[in-house]
Amino acid sequence: MTKLVAIINVIAWSGFWAFGYLAISAKDLTSGQLTVAAILAFVGLMTGIAAYLKLVRAAEVSGYAKKSNQLDAEARHRAQAQGS
Repeated sequence: MTKLVAIINVIAWSGFWAFGYLAISAKDLTSGQLTVAAILAFVGLMTGIAAYLKLVRAAEVSGYAKKSNQLDAEARHRAQAQGS
């Protein structure tokens, strides 16, 4: 499943860059074509971000990447109580 998410990630970012470049640089596009290119670029951006975050979370769960240094709720509350 992680490989599928990685493939989706690559395709989504490729679509973002390709359609974003078209939306920014093309001079002969009609307003409808420009809108479609901008929407496809946005969809690629959102899909790429979602897939990337899913891959990061899967890497942390599997032990491939070390977990973030966030405190749990109890430790955070103790640290805030000591600082006040």
